[in-house]
Amino acid sequence: MRKSTDDELNDTNGTIGKLLRNPKLRIILLIILIQVMSVIPFIITGYTVPATIMVFLVTILIIFIRPKGLNEAYPAFIGACIIIIMGVVSYPNMVDIVDKIGGASITIIATIVMAVVLESFGFFYWAALNLARLSKGSGYRLFWNIQILCFLMTLLFNNDGSILITTPILILLLKNLKLMPHQKIPYLISGALIATASSAPIGVSNIVNLISLNIIHISLYEYTGMIFVPATLGLLFMSVCLFVLLKKRLVRNLPKMDHEWKDNFISKKLNMTDSKVSFENKAINTQFMFKILIFIFGLRCSLFVASYFGIPISVVAVAGSLVLLLVRWHYFKIGFLDVLRKTPWHILLFAFSMYVIIFGLNNIGLTNELVHLTKPLVNNNIFNANFIMGTLISVLSNIFNNHPALMIGTITLQAMNLPVLTMKTVYLANIIGSDIGSLLLPIGTLASLIWMNILKENNIRIKWKDYIGITIVVIPITLVFTLTLLYFWVNLIFI
Repeated sequence: MRKSTDDELNDTNGTIGKLLRNPKLRIILLIILIQVMSVIPFIITGYTVPATIMVFLVTILIIFIRPKGLNEAYPAFIGACIIIIMGVVSYPNMVDIVDKIGGASITIIATIVMAVVLESFGFFYWAALNLARLSKGSGYRLFWNIQILCFLMTLLFNNDGSILITTPILILLLKNLKLMPHQKIPYLISGALIATASSAPIGVSNIVNLISLNIIHISLYEYTGMIFVPATLGLLFMSVCLFVLLKKRLVRNLPKMDHEWKDNFISKKLNMTDSKVSFENKAINTQFMFKILIFIFGLRCSLFVASYFGIPISVVAVAGSLVLLLVRWHYFKIGFLDVLRKTPWHILLFAFSMYVIIFGLNNIGLTNELVHLTKPLVNNNIFNANFIMGTLISVLSNIFNNHPALMIGTITLQAMNLPVLTMKTVYLANIIGSDIGSLLLPIGTLASLIWMNILKENNIRIKWKDYIGITIVVIPITLVFTLTLLYFWVNLIFI
C-alpha cells in the first residue's frame, strides 16, 4: 500500500531530525554558518579583498579551537569552497594547485600507510619498550631515549604521524611506570617538541616542506645536503637545552616496571592468527623487527636516490608501502581494510583546501605587499635574508599556524626573483622558522594541535603556562643557533 503524502513528509522530517541530532553534523553546519555569515557583508558590498582575508582568519580560528575535536579538514574545505565561489581562485589556479601538492600528498599518505602497517604488528610498542629497558631505571636516560625515539619516528615517517604514533605509546609507558601527572609533563612536552621539529632535516617528513620544495624547484637530495647538518645539530642543541632546563623536574630513579605488564606489552599487540613468525621467542621477535627497521631505513634512503635520478619520489614511496603490505599479508595474513580505515585521507583535502585559501590571498595581492616590504632587506645580503625571513615565518607560524605561514612565505619568496643561492638559503631559513620557530606556542603547528587533542582525550592536562614556560627559553635560542649554523654551512660548502 502506497504511503500518503503526509506519511512521506513525516518520514522525511524524521530522517532530517535524526541527522540534526548528530553532534558532528551539527558542528559542521554551525561552522558553515559562521564562515558564510562572516563574509556575507563584504560580498554584498563587493569588497573581495577583506572577504578573502576574513575567510582565512575565521578558518584558522576554527582550526585552532577544533570544537568537539572536529577534524581540521572540515573548516579548511568550507573556507576553500567560499574562496572558489567568490571567484578569487580560478579553475586554472586549482589545476596548478593539484599539480603542486599532488606528489607531496601521495608521498605523505604512502608514508602514513607504512606507519599503520607497522603499528598493526606492534613495531612502535616494541621500540618504546626496548627504549624503556635501555633506560635501566634512570629517568635521565629515559629522557634521552624518548628524544631518540621521537627523532627517529619523524625522520622515518613524518611529524604528524610521529605525534600520532609516539604520544599514545608514551602516555601508556609513563602510566605503567607509575609516574605522577606532574612528572609526566617534561617527558611529554620535550618528546612532542623534538617529534615536531625533526621534520626539518629531510624534506619528506612534512607535507608542507614537500609542497614548497616543488614550488621552489629544489630537489630532495639538494635540500637535504644544504640543511641536514645544521638542522640536526640544531635539534641536538634543542635537546641539550631541554635537558638542562628540565633536569630538576625529571625523575632521577624510575619505579620498576610491572613485570606482567612488561611481558604482555608487546604480545597483546601481536595477537596474529596464522602468523608465520613465532613471537613467543623474543630473539625471533627482535630479529624480525630489526629486518623491518632496515627495510624502512633503506626505503627512506631510496627516496633521495630517486630524487637524484629524477624519479618521482611519490612512486618510490607508494611502491615501498605496497611491499610492506605484502610482507604483512605473507606473515600475518592481514588484508588491506584496516589501512583504508586508519589512513588519514583527510590530509589530502586539508592540503588542497589550505592551498586554495593561500592562493586566494596571493591573488588579492598579499604576497606582492610582502615582497615590497621584505625584498629590500634580503636582496643583497644572505645573512640578513636568513635571519629576517626565518624570524618572520616563525612569527607568522605562531599567529596563523605553520602550514599557511610557510605556504605564504614560499609563494612570496618565489615572487622575489632573488639570486638562486640566496633564494635557496632563504627557503631553508623559512623551513627552520616553520618547523622549529613555530613551536613557541602550542598552536604553531598542526602536529602540536594533534598532540594537545590526544592529551585531552587521555585526560592529561598541560596548561599553556607549562608549555610556554619551557618553549620561551628553548625555542628562540634554538632558532638563532640553527639559522646561524645554516648561514655558515651554506657559506662553507656551497659558495
